[in-house]
Amino acid sequence: MIRTSVVDLSVIKGIAYRMKLPSGGSGIIIFREGASQPGIASISKTSGEAIPASNTPKDTYPQEAFSEAIALTAGLPYKKRGSVQLKGDRVTEDAAPAEAETGQEAEEVIVNSDEYLKVVEKYSDKTGKVSYALLNRDMIKFAHSSSTVRKMIGSGTKPEDITLYVAGSKFRSVTGNPGLTDTEVSKMLELLDEVSPKGVLREFNEEIRRSLSAAKK
Repeated sequence: MIRTSVVDLSVIKGIAYRMKLPSGGSGIIIFREGASQPGIASISKTSGEAIPASNTPKDTYPQEAFSEAIALTAGLPYKKRGSVQLKGDRVTEDAAPAEAETGQEAEEVIVNSDEYLKVVEKYSDKTGKVSYALLNRDMIKFAHSSSTVRKMIGSGTKPEDITLYVAGSKFRSVTGNPGLTDTEVSKMLELLDEVSPKGVLREFNEEIRRSLSAAKK
C-alpha cells in the first residue's frame, strides 16, 4: 500500500517521504532496496537543498536522490510515526512500529526511522554531523551517575552487557519510547557506524573496561 506521503524515486530504486524533525525543521527519509540503513537528510531553510546526515553513505544515497525526493514530496503531508519497508517493487507501511519478530527474522529488524532520526539529531554537533564524542561523553556521564551501572561493575558484569544497558537507557530516553528493544538499540548502534559498529563507543567501552579492572583490585 502506497500512501500519499510516500513517493517512488527514479534516480535510485527506492522510496522517500518527508518527516518533521525533532528540532522543528523538515527532513527527508529514503529507503533503498537492499540497503539496511535509511538515508537521512535535513532540508536547508535557506537553500532548500538536502543536507545528508554525516553517517548517511553517499554512494548508497547520492545527492541527486535527495534532490528528487525533495521535489516529489513538495506539498505532501509529513509521514506520521510508523514503519516503512521496501520489498522488491512493493512498499508496505504500518501504522505503528512493527514488533520484533522471533527466530532468524529477528536479525532483520527495521528500526523506526523517526526514532533513529531523534538519536542522530541528539548526538549531532553544530555542523549537523554525528559526533561520537558527544555520544560517548553522554553515556560516560550516565554510567558514572547510575547506581545500576555501579552494581553491574561491582558484580563483574560483562562489558557488552553494561554497554547495552547504558545505550538502551539513553536511546529510550532520547526517542521517548520505553519499549525500544535491545535488538533495536543494537541495530541503531550499527547504523550509526556501519564500517565499525564497535568504534562508535570506543571511548565509552575503554572507560567501562578501566572501571571493571579497578573493581577487581
